[in-house]
Amino acid sequence: MNSEERALKKRVYSQRYVYLLRCSDGSLYCGISADPEARLKQHNYGVGAKYTRSRRPCQLVYTEGPYEYGRALSREAAVKKMTKAEKERLLDTTK
Repeated sequence: MNSEERALKKRVYSQRYVYLLRCSDGSLYCGISADPEARLKQHNYGVGAKYTRSRRPCQLVYTEGPYEYGRALSREAAVKKMTKAEKERLLDTTK
């Protein structure tokens, strides 16, 4: 593998998506993942975040990105600071 291929591989694997799950109790959970669909399966199998374990099943309702890892962390923090109403409006803008 040459340096150009290594750089591309590093860029692809460093990309993350910000995602929102709707839990069975109606609450919203925010996280980041390189593969939100695979991460959803982990949440629903009970090996995801502690928050979602008692709120299964969850469904993936929103993704944005991809972002570089640091940017994804910043965006996740911003979304987590939103009120539930603000998160719901974010979901409404994607319909």
